Amino acid sequence: MSSTVFFGSAKQRKLAAAETLPAKLDRILERLKIRERVGKKTVAIKMHLGGNIGYSTIHPVFVRKVVQAVVEGGGKPFVTDTAGACRTSPLRGYTTETIGCPIYPTAGPTDKHVKVVRRPFKNITDWQLGGTLIEADFLINFAHVKGHPSCGFGALFKNLALGGMAGPTRGAIHDTQHFDPYFFPEKVTTNGDTLQRIIDSCPHKALVRDEKDAGRLHLHFDPCNQCRRCLKVAPPGSLRIDAANFSAFIEAEAISAGLVLEHFGDGQAAFISLANLLTPVCDCFGFTGPAILPDIGVFGGDDIVATEQAMLDKVAECELIVANVPDEMEPQPGAGHPFQVLHGPLKNPYLLTEFGEKLGLGSREYELIDVMADATAAAPGHIAAKHM
Repeated sequence: MSSTVFFGSAKQRKLAAAETLPAKLDRILERLKIRERVGKKTVAIKMHLGGNIGYSTIHPVFVRKVVQAVVEGGGKPFVTDTAGACRTSPLRGYTTETIGCPIYPTAGPTDKHVKVVRRPFKNITDWQLGGTLIEADFLINFAHVKGHPSCGFGALFKNLALGGMAGPTRGAIHDTQHFDPYFFPEKVTTNGDTLQRIIDSCPHKALVRDEKDAGRLHLHFDPCNQCRRCLKVAPPGSLRIDAANFSAFIEAEAISAGLVLEHFGDGQAAFISLANLLTPVCDCFGFTGPAILPDIGVFGGDDIVATEQAMLDKVAECELIVANVPDEMEPQPGAGHPFQVLHGPLKNPYLLTEFGEKLGLGSREYELIDVMADATAAAPGHIAAKHM
């Protein structure tokens, strides 16, 4: 069954405030009927507040728009993210004064206010959900779209999957990539120089000696772009660059987001993603580099799968800005989606919506509605100079 996704393009038809992304966000909030849905409810606005000197997170102007809509509808909003991100959020412009509501950590200031849910997957048995987040009556998942080295990209699913969990679970989700074996030391029959040759073959320094056993290799999946140079050096059968390891993180994202959404009933969650300043890696890296894709726009819907799918399809229409990719990265033309070109073919972003749909979290089929379709057509003209 098809879901509705509302869209406001970053493209402006004319130089007017009504044509900008904050104004288009207003239109999306209206189409989602946020004011009508949040009356007297405690509303968690889940964001990624970034870290350190990153400035590509969602600008407070956008956050204030969402907060205003909730307040006008009679709701009681708060912005929420991990404890560390909340602690340093004023450095990036997020304060009660600028956004209009409090900022609370998803799992409390000590990261221990959690609800434990049992759901075995790979190395994970129990998931620690942020208690502050899931105790809200209504959820607005407000995500910033960007690349991500673990899974290709981060947006709506990752905003809940990682940011909605306490630290131990976030670490365990990353460790899912190491659950399926990829190095087989019994196949290495020569001396220790063989391991070093394998390590040296990786231009991205993704392979290192295991810190607990110098006779084993450890693969850092984030910098690995699956170029497979290592396989040309490794003895046959000793090393695998396998889809299972890369997709484990992606499937864990879908499971984790689903566990959060179980705490919000039908109609009690809305999803908004802002695709601007699309940088190569996650906002948690604590810095901002040049955008590697053009600004695309803002998306909104009641179906996390459909809204994520619509965003990915729009990104797929764009070309990677190769000149802005950091020198240490190696784009792979022809690898597929732009996020795969950036981070490698096995970090397929569409796997996430496929896993989400299989878990019953929504539909990949959608109708995309341009919220500016009914706006007055742009008239030719210019901005007159103002003389002092």
